Amino acid sequence: VAVHTQMVIDELQKNSEYQSLDEQTKEILWASALLHDVEKRSTSEDLGNGIINANGHARRGEYTARTILYRDVLTPFYIREQIASLVRFHGLPLWLMEKPDPAKKVHEVSLRLNTKHLKLLAEADARGRICEDLGFLLDSLELFEMFCKEQRCWEKAREFASPAARFRYFNTPDSYVDYVPFEDFKCEITMMSGLPGMGKDHYIQSLDKDIPVVSLDAIRRKNKISPTDKSGNGWVVQTAKEEARSYLRKGQNFVWNATNITQQMRSRLVDLFVSYGAKVRIVYVEKPYELWRTQNRNREYPLPENVLDKLLSKLEIPQLTEAHDVEYIVK
Repeated sequence: VAVHTQMVIDELQKNSEYQSLDEQTKEILWASALLHDVEKRSTSEDLGNGIINANGHARRGEYTARTILYRDVLTPFYIREQIASLVRFHGLPLWLMEKPDPAKKVHEVSLRLNTKHLKLLAEADARGRICEDLGFLLDSLELFEMFCKEQRCWEKAREFASPAARFRYFNTPDSYVDYVPFEDFKCEITMMSGLPGMGKDHYIQSLDKDIPVVSLDAIRRKNKISPTDKSGNGWVVQTAKEEARSYLRKGQNFVWNATNITQQMRSRLVDLFVSYGAKVRIVYVEKPYELWRTQNRNREYPLPENVLDKLLSKLEIPQLTEAHDVEYIVK
């Protein structure tokens, strides 16, 4: 993997299109090439006869790249997330047409990164190896570029008529990309997202004082339930959902205050809120690593350092596909 990674970096730097990029973009692509196979260390499996499988290395690599660039190599949020996204999707241009819905996939990816840059990384990945099917791989990359241009997401994010149109497209099976839904929301839900101790409560204090807050931490403390009590936390979540339903039935705006650090956590709640006709806004809060750890230590209810490290390794940043609006409050 180390030899291949060096070959990929060499091929990237030889590429004339790479050489014409601005210095910041070069750095983003160089770091992405360096990290693109970082999790082959944990996913590689020897199947015999010289065949080695590394299923899931790109997805896991996204988490590792994010952690390294947040904790160890201090990197601005928007640069870090471009690199993490390039690591996550570096193999997509080669295998796009094997996806169940290639168009929706490139639309999704275009909201996270520049598809031209993704192709440059994928080309370096293809050339940075000794293989017999290089011609096929390069043809796949040309097809990827043509398809992105056809889908209006080459070098730019796919545009949608409205946030509601974007949300419906990505969250409704067999939906049409240019369909514009009628907007008649009964209420607006603000869903907080962020690691413990990042400052979600502080952000909520800046909102309208009359808006109700459904807080999982508040329910835990009221009922003396530990955050590590799995069965107790199941009850906490159900209690919070019942409280949320009472507001949803009345068409009352409210804030859902919890960590919500994975896409799966968020999607279950968004599905619930939308089923009552709500508009959903996700607000992601992040502070620099050292400030975050200091804020946690100074909290009334601090979490152990090892728990924070475990949560950081699972962090998935909310994406524009997940809700009607996504806002990033990043220091």
